Amino acid sequence: MSIPIPLRADFDATRLRRLARDSKEASQARRLLALATIYAGGMRTQAAEVGGVGLQVVRDWVVRFNAEGPTGLIDKKAPGQPPLLKAAHRRALARMVEDGPIPAVHGIVRWRLVDLVQWIWEEFRIVVSETTMGRVVNEMGYRKLSARPRHHAQNPDAMDAFKKTSPPPWRRSRTAKRPARR
Repeated sequence: MSIPIPLRADFDATRLRRLARDSKEASQARRLLALATIYAGGMRTQAAEVGGVGLQVVRDWVVRFNAEGPTGLIDKKAPGQPPLLKAAHRRALARMVEDGPIPAVHGIVRWRLVDLVQWIWEEFRIVVSETTMGRVVNEMGYRKLSARPRHHAQNPDAMDAFKKTSPPPWRRSRTAKRPARR
């Protein structure tokens, strides 16, 4: 049997119960009440029953409480997976997006997400999904915009010949003169 980790000396059972009562977090209140049981002289197994957990979890609560106080017992957001594209990768991606593709080199005339994913793989050997690439490009301040397509051999003079020049079919009516009332 191992020696239990002692609790901080600057708290007591009544203070922890008061903190649990005033807490807005249900999980923090449950943890504070379990630790209050230990402060009141109860066994760690009793604290585990109060908290509805095992002895190892109570030990983890004691370590967190000793390190951070009552705020250490609040649930925190999980850190998640670190981003695949580091700052250097994002700078290179921003340069590529700003410069635009070179048709002779890249074989395309405008960037699509799938093209950027392929470029990231060829350049850095990092596998990124199109969804992730869209999110990254969006976070960098770029929007998915494309101009209206225009044929390279389009004749601007020919466009004028096809524009409508007829007057609009409606006209404003004249103001009618009303007969005077008698």
